[in-house]
Amino acid sequence: METVASGVAELVPDPDRDTAWTLLLDGAPQSHVDLADPTHLQFEYIRRMAAAIDLAAPAGRPLRVLHLGGGALTLPRYVAATRPGSAQRVVEIDGPLVELVRSALPLPSSANIRVRVADARAAVEGMRDSGYDLIVLDVFAGARTPAHLASAEFAGELARILDPAGRLIANVADGPPLRFARGQVATIRAALPEACLVADAGVLRGRRFGNLVVVAGRTPPPVAELSRRAAGDWFPGRVETDLDRFAAGAAPVPDSAAVASPLPPQGLFGNRK
Repeated sequence: METVASGVAELVPDPDRDTAWTLLLDGAPQSHVDLADPTHLQFEYIRRMAAAIDLAAPAGRPLRVLHLGGGALTLPRYVAATRPGSAQRVVEIDGPLVELVRSALPLPSSANIRVRVADARAAVEGMRDSGYDLIVLDVFAGARTPAHLASAEFAGELARILDPAGRLIANVADGPPLRFARGQVATIRAALPEACLVADAGVLRGRRFGNLVVVAGRTPPPVAELSRRAAGDWFPGRVETDLDRFAAGAAPVPDSAAVASPLPPQGLFGNRK
């Protein structure tokens, strides 16, 4: 165990995979990494995000990728393995956590992954226009997405640094009555209007707390293939394309009204990487 900025971090070996580890923060599972097989993704929401990454460009094509939120760097490792030559930047606010992960779970020597310790919004505001093909947004302070990363102004900044043909893949954690998720869908679509949601059917229907993956851009997302992959997962999900209905009249959320995502119920954690 080691105290980091986010709490008490612990790396627990996976009893079923000799080369895999789970990162816990304050006892909650945050990330899972298999050092020998970075394409093995333990958490279902991460597999849904990975499917969207796979479909962002033809297989194997290197991409310019920005990861906001790091954890144990599960998805950067995945991209390095599946799209060799990709230029990746990670922004993670917890410096001691970054050092722990680098030391205990070292990145492959061939991976072009740069990690910057900074606040995600401050880092994005200093980035150049159209600099990334893919942005992965998965930032949590404890178990909540900070309010300043859930506003229309921040979504506009993400759209600014995203290539015109690029994609935003965002993790939104919420539960009944999905008020936060509806507001986030409206907020993201105001900046990147072509979007869909991928999640468990029970989460989409507002029956339980969980992760909703938003895939957004300026061109239509690959709904048919995302649907096929979600349906074939170990824990099947589905794709929602009628986001006007899902948002239920919610308006984009400005900085002045932005709030953090809700706390998950005891025993459930929506911030695993």
